[in-house]
Amino acid sequence: MDKEDNIKDASSLQEELEEAKIQIAENLAGWQRAQADYANFKKETESRQKDVIEFANAAFMAEVLPIYNHFKLALGHIPKEQMKLDWVVGLAHIKKQFQDFLRKYKIEEIKTIGEKFDHNFHEAVAYEEKEGYESDIVFAEVQPGYTLGDKILVPAQVKVAK
Repeated sequence: MDKEDNIKDASSLQEELEEAKIQIAENLAGWQRAQADYANFKKETESRQKDVIEFANAAFMAEVLPIYNHFKLALGHIPKEQMKLDWVVGLAHIKKQFQDFLRKYKIEEIKTIGEKFDHNFHEAVAYEEKEGYESDIVFAEVQPGYTLGDKILVPAQVKVAK
């Protein structure tokens, strides 16, 4: 091999090295994009799973809440003179457990009586003149309402002062 052939080989090798460097950079950039796409996909999938679970919980709770409401209503009809009886105290403990269960799943009862009417949380079933209450203040709860986190599960049905 003469000197000219060595220069051509060195030049050719230099070109191949440059092409390899370009290819490496392209492959690295592609791999980084794929990693970022995968991370985004993973976050999106986790978010969707969370939404599905919340929806399933909401549907389940929508079925359970009427039972809780009827239980509370029944407790409200117990005569005052019987409130200290063991069986009534036991029922009060069950109500407390029910409330703790709902709180665990981020379900809160919507505040009603004495609150300003808010169409986002309340559904007015009546507007009446009510002594002692200003206009647009809730004076009676017909049926309790509930939130799940920041979403309304069931709006509270209320009576509102005129």
